[in-house]
Amino acid sequence: MTTAQHLQSTTTLQNGVRMPWFGLGVFKVEEGTELIEAVKSAIKHGYRSIDTAAIYGNESGVGQAITEALQENGLKREDLFITSKVWNADLGYEETLAAFDVTMNKLGLEYLDLYLIHWPKAGKYKGAWKAMEELYAAGRIRAIGVSNFQIHHLQDLMQDAQVKPMINQVEYHPRLTQVELKTFCEQHGIQLEAWSPLMQGELLDNPVLTEIAASKSKSVAQVILRWDLQNGVVTIPKSTKEHRIIENADIFDFELSTEEMERINSLNDNVRVGPDPDNFDF
Repeated sequence: MTTAQHLQSTTTLQNGVRMPWFGLGVFKVEEGTELIEAVKSAIKHGYRSIDTAAIYGNESGVGQAITEALQENGLKREDLFITSKVWNADLGYEETLAAFDVTMNKLGLEYLDLYLIHWPKAGKYKGAWKAMEELYAAGRIRAIGVSNFQIHHLQDLMQDAQVKPMINQVEYHPRLTQVELKTFCEQHGIQLEAWSPLMQGELLDNPVLTEIAASKSKSVAQVILRWDLQNGVVTIPKSTKEHRIIENADIFDFELSTEEMERINSLNDNVRVGPDPDNFDF
């Protein structure tokens, strides 16, 4: 079961900050009108969480969209939950402090809700984490976390950390269920978050998912996103089309049975569409 009853339902992170279970990702959406309209459309239709990253090259557009959406929808900054990530080239103590300022200038925000280390670049992430702990202590970031960290990366980071990561955002979908990592995160109070929850569209004609979707009068995407939530995983599907943004979020009026959840869990074969966190060269 999930505690998410509606689009603005939140999970409480280990430091008491509440983060929406569901949000909009903007990976590979270039600066410009399409990006701005997608973010504004999501907020207009009830989304409260937006996830970007320095490497996406779209923080300025996301910031503009946030400013306009707040005004147009009569919302306050604290109604939204905004995430960004520090890129590999900027990992390290001084570098991360500087990169954070660049991100904040582009977004045009006073504070960030969540800042993540994008990839576990060996020898670099501990310095970055120290910088993030300081920014967190100074109130410039409400929560700090990591992305694409395996168990051994988390263990290594936590050896020296003053603050435990609150989030680990990883590739997560029915063919990559990361069971051991998820269990480890749960044991340490680290909330798991899914990127590429729909496996970049590769799951949309999967027969098991198609059958379950038909029985619920839902789309395969909706079934997968519901599965995320019932597994206790925060999810941020990407879309730029308004009808799809609305459809993706229409997952609070049905439930997957234990048997259906198990059928979807059993699709796991440890297949990635993104890089392997233990073997990447960027």
